[in-house]
Amino acid sequence: MTLSTRSNNDDLPSEIPPKRFKNTETEKVDLDSLKRCLNQTTFTVDGFDKWKKVRNGKACAFLGHMGKDNVSSPHRNAEKECEDLINQTQHISRRFDNFNYEQVATNRLQLKAHIHVVLLLALQGIPFRGHDEKSSSSNHANFLEFLDVLTMYNDELSKAIAKAPKNAKYTSHDIQKQILHVLSMRVKNTIREEIGVAKYCIIVNEARDESKREQISIVLRFVDINGFIQERFFGLVHVSDTAALTLKDAIYSALAHYNLDVQNIRGQVYDGASNMRGELNGLQALIIKNCKSAYYVHCFAHWLQLALVAAAKNVAPIHQFFDRLTFIVNIIGSSCKRNDELKNAHAYDIAYLIAINELETGRGLNQIGTLQRAIDTRWSSHLRSLKGLIKMFSASCTVLLKIMDDGLPSQRADATTIYDEMTSFDFVFILHLMKEIMGITDILCQTLQSKSQDIINAMELVLSIKNLLQQMRDNKWDDLLVKVKSFCELRNIDIPDFNAPYINKRGRGRAHQDNFTIEHHYRIDLFYASIDSQLNALNPQNAAESFRVVDICKLVEKFYAQDFTRDEKEQLEMQLKHYEYNSDRTCAYSSDFYGYFRTIIFCDEYCENKASKQNGGYFSLRCVSGIY
Repeated sequence: MTLSTRSNNDDLPSEIPPKRFKNTETEKVDLDSLKRCLNQTTFTVDGFDKWKKVRNGKACAFLGHMGKDNVSSPHRNAEKECEDLINQTQHISRRFDNFNYEQVATNRLQLKAHIHVVLLLALQGIPFRGHDEKSSSSNHANFLEFLDVLTMYNDELSKAIAKAPKNAKYTSHDIQKQILHVLSMRVKNTIREEIGVAKYCIIVNEARDESKREQISIVLRFVDINGFIQERFFGLVHVSDTAALTLKDAIYSALAHYNLDVQNIRGQVYDGASNMRGELNGLQALIIKNCKSAYYVHCFAHWLQLALVAAAKNVAPIHQFFDRLTFIVNIIGSSCKRNDELKNAHAYDIAYLIAINELETGRGLNQIGTLQRAIDTRWSSHLRSLKGLIKMFSASCTVLLKIMDDGLPSQRADATTIYDEMTSFDFVFILHLMKEIMGITDILCQTLQSKSQDIINAMELVLSIKNLLQQMRDNKWDDLLVKVKSFCELRNIDIPDFNAPYINKRGRGRAHQDNFTIEHHYRIDLFYASIDSQLNALNPQNAAESFRVVDICKLVEKFYAQDFTRDEKEQLEMQLKHYEYNSDRTCAYSSDFYGYFRTIIFCDEYCENKASKQNGGYFSLRCVSGIY
């Protein structure tokens, strides 16, 4: 018998002396002490020591704990759970034992249907829920609607769902989340088994979702037991902020949950953000402190995109052009009304050009769209933005003219400035020039985004892009000029006299102008300079001399000493010397990326042989050197 089973003051133990009250109506109650007495842990963990509160009328600690007027008090809950425990006939194991084979089969059929619907929606990236999933709703959202479709073609499933208890339909949001979680766990466990004891690299990027919830994506790159490089998406992890320490803890927690040893990391790849690549307090520096072999590599594809964009903007007029292009997209696409005006004007232009046989007609042609925003870190966004403006140039001018007539005073001033810029020969010339240049380099950007990147194909694309840019520089000036002049004539844009002397309106005074023509300015300062900037970005100086046997051996000694035996290090050094000698004799492209890519291929071939010998496939140089 316990004190907590008593129900009134008379039932209290006799050894507890009764409390004498001088005036029960005016006595003040210590609320803090009473709250501590009512705490759930008072009679189970901490112990009871407020004996003065016993037989204190309504303030009695025991009565408060028992909850005389509260059926959900801790005491009442414990009493109910005790009764349930004593009642063996209601135990869940007994309920399972009472199920017959037919009931088990029916329940499994119902659960399998729900699992397949969840799996289908997850694979297709379709939302599960809707705003109204009540029985009276005409649309119960995707999950329930897909389930209804299954029941239409399976009578057994339809009967099972119809007869299921209301508390066991397996259609709640919590059940859907649990099924998704189980599927996620199985996928991650499969990836873990695939990695085995291999070394691996981590590829991490910040990815904020539509609800503005900060999270990071984790991809694991490793060499499997067959010697082939594999990349597996490992999941999204929510983070409270993007500080380097927070990101490191989140990554370590995700890896430790599946028994992936941090000491097996042989490479880490991020973008160029300071919190990721910082040499002192960045994420890569924090991980290297714990794992000396976790070599950091800036994402090559991201690096190339930034290099090409930055190279183009090294030419001052090109940089100013892209600033104006961003402003044009912002001012025209700032409201739904202006977007509708842009689409209507574009539709009118298309109808007019078709009427005069200037446009071809057919399925998928002459689509009406909007202007695209150019973002440095988004692949092909600059090319799409340039193409969109050329396609909707007249429609954009029409919208700007409307803003100049009907907009607010500040909007009119901005629209006037942008309209004057757009209708200048300088703007049109750079617009077409950059469209041609980025049209050539875009195929490389698309290739580097492919899931299975062929390094040889990427190497050949770099060479072909360089050759096409060089051909454009040597032979395409006249063609570009004709195209630009034709574009300006159709839109009544003034074309300057290319034989007239060029006068720079900014910078140096007019009395100190260089003696060259307008054609020289457009051809040398813009056309040649823009193409040369791209060629220089794709053709780093002294690339052939960057291959040094000593440096590669130091890399192995510094980061991967535990992965090589002494004999293997000596063997690697000799193979590198043979490779260096053969490259000097046979490499016809030693001045460009070819030598770099051949280094990667050599590392791949070497590590594949080593992986097959060790039957573990965890040679680390391959994971790092081939990463992108």
